[in-house]
Amino acid sequence: MQIYLPIAEVSVNVFLLLGLGGLVGVLSGMFGVGGGFLITPLLMFIGVPPGVAVATGANQVVASSISGVLAQMRRKGVDFRMGAVLLAGGLLGSGLGIWIFALLRRLGQVELLVQLSYVVFLGLVGALMLREGVAALMRARGPAPPPRRAHQHFLVHRLPLKVKFRASGLYISVIPPLMVGAFVGLLAAVMGVGGGFIMVPAMIYLLGMPTAVVAGTSLFQILFVTANVTFLHAYQNHTVDVMLALLLLLGSVVGVQFGSRYAGLLPSEHFRILLATLVLGVCGKLGYDLVARPADLYSLDLGGH
Repeated sequence: MQIYLPIAEVSVNVFLLLGLGGLVGVLSGMFGVGGGFLITPLLMFIGVPPGVAVATGANQVVASSISGVLAQMRRKGVDFRMGAVLLAGGLLGSGLGIWIFALLRRLGQVELLVQLSYVVFLGLVGALMLREGVAALMRARGPAPPPRRAHQHFLVHRLPLKVKFRASGLYISVIPPLMVGAFVGLLAAVMGVGGGFIMVPAMIYLLGMPTAVVAGTSLFQILFVTANVTFLHAYQNHTVDVMLALLLLLGSVVGVQFGSRYAGLLPSEHFRILLATLVLGVCGKLGYDLVARPADLYSLDLGGH
């Protein structure tokens, strides 16, 4: 059954959209990821314009983050002071990203920006995930490695403007979390992702936050930054398609239930390798589309007429 999406200006099969949403939901339930970094390229594969795909991806992240934030708040797993600093940087970064996005959209280069961004980051994230999955698999089969410190003090901890973050047990400068938040906000605006795959490692290894508050604080920042990105895309670029977002959300709600049921079928190391393979596959398809010869070639004949 075909449905016309007025903002995207394309007709798409309803069951295909529900299936895409279901796929992202299954991945979320099985791997514990939001799926925002996959929904945008998948929408582009079925003909949705990049601008609409990015804005819809951000909208999906908002919806999926709400329940996560509420659950983390009940467990006291949110450092609100750190979240506020990250959010301040995220709002600045997302504002800059929206401006860049609108400028390139007027120049007709936004599709190239989105595809290049995804090729770079999906390739990087997929490679790191594959490396970590293979390493974890080898560790599981061999002797246990000696314990190592997860966090060390680097130059960022000697910067000025230090603040006490009691929930995280940290006394550090606000400059690093502001920069991390700004970079994640920029990614949210340009790529339509929450940026958790960047923020979580940065919070652990760069800022030195304990893992007990990392997920909740990350979701807190992501929720408000992606809500701001969705609003700005709708107001300035007019690229938020509500019907598209609702169909994807409906599919993901069903898919996450199935994903949660099958999350324990394989060891976590195998799941990481499978997800990394999927991410690298999407990256490869986007990279191929950038260099492949277009299906429809045309030329302008300016002579004689």
